[in-house]
Amino acid sequence: MATGSALRFGAQTDEVTSLLRIVNLVRTGEADTRPEIGRVTGLGRGVVTQRVEAAIDMGFLAEGDVGPSSGGRAPRTLRFRSDQAVILVCALGALHIRVGLSDLDGNILASDHRPWDIAKGPEATLAAATAMLDTLLANGGDPEIWAASVGVPGPVDFETGTPVAPPIMPGWNGFDLRGVFQEKYAVPTWVDNDVNLLALTERRHRKDETVDLIYCKVGTGIGAGLVSKGRIHRGANGAAGDIGHVRVHDSVTVCRCGKVGCLEAEAGGWAVVRDAQQAIDDGASGILASRVREGADLTPEEISIAAMDGDALAISLVQKSARLVGESIAALVNMFNPSVIVIGGAMSSAGEVFLAEVRQRVYELSLPLATRDLSIVRSIGDEDEPLLGGAELAIEQLFETTFPRWFADGRPTVEGIHLAA
Repeated sequence: MATGSALRFGAQTDEVTSLLRIVNLVRTGEADTRPEIGRVTGLGRGVVTQRVEAAIDMGFLAEGDVGPSSGGRAPRTLRFRSDQAVILVCALGALHIRVGLSDLDGNILASDHRPWDIAKGPEATLAAATAMLDTLLANGGDPEIWAASVGVPGPVDFETGTPVAPPIMPGWNGFDLRGVFQEKYAVPTWVDNDVNLLALTERRHRKDETVDLIYCKVGTGIGAGLVSKGRIHRGANGAAGDIGHVRVHDSVTVCRCGKVGCLEAEAGGWAVVRDAQQAIDDGASGILASRVREGADLTPEEISIAAMDGDALAISLVQKSARLVGESIAALVNMFNPSVIVIGGAMSSAGEVFLAEVRQRVYELSLPLATRDLSIVRSIGDEDEPLLGGAELAIEQLFETTFPRWFADGRPTVEGIHLAA
């Protein structure tokens, strides 16, 4: 049986490679008995037995129940030990903080949420987020932590884990988000754009390892997560999918980023609220205007609800946003050729009022071949979606990207992952 010292990443052997593969086969459910592992890998029975025993000794696998018999003695199943540690997930939005704990299979074990303005800055925001996580950990009996992931509503340099000139996050540019979590929790941490996390959630829902997918979030801001053959496409510097700042023809509206004519400045949630407020101030009537004058907060969600209730002003604003978003998505469809587009965010709460307009513009402006097998759907809208995506990110990085660097130690470490990268 291999010892830890013989399984170091620097001495990759067939033994190491096959052991890693066996752990991942069981983890992903591709094989859960020794005979199945042998069939999938082509390894002999004795080799499979040795590798499985090594994986059990290292704590990655455990014996399961007895499986169905194929004629001889029924084989005992194997299971991945997803309960041996947790992953911390922090999903920061423009106006909220959401945190959670997941097991190593990506199942959310506990979560919490609170309203929060991201413009309060990194120190105050992260103090609030980590306090929420600490409460979850204490309530969960202080489990062992293996990793953390953080989503933010702005561009991220994925290699360094730092936001890059995020338009709605003053004081966050270049802030060492990864360092804060690694220093506090002593675990490897990954930071990504919040829309990428939502795209990973959609990949998880579909259980398709090769899906080509666009997740478009139309909330306070606008962004897209691109999944190519099952992998997030971040681009050279992490800016891929930032469609909120593409130019809208003939627009002269100043965006929050400082540029003129951005899609977000015409179709984002904050822009729709701006236009709704102006119309109400100018004397507009109807359901939405009445609610606002009675004291309701004017938000993208409120406008979407009013549109579904038939309010003329809300419908016109939602349809304008959807038309402009659809035009930008059409350009992505022609270039990227996805099989599915998922629309999420507060503006999508208007349902078919929003989706129908997006579909019309996409099918009208995209090439027939690119839309032949294309479906455009609304996201499930589960509150745990960003947490599920954050867990998916950490699991992918732990077990598919960096596993050879740390598995011989039995658990991931900051030094074994980030410093060795």
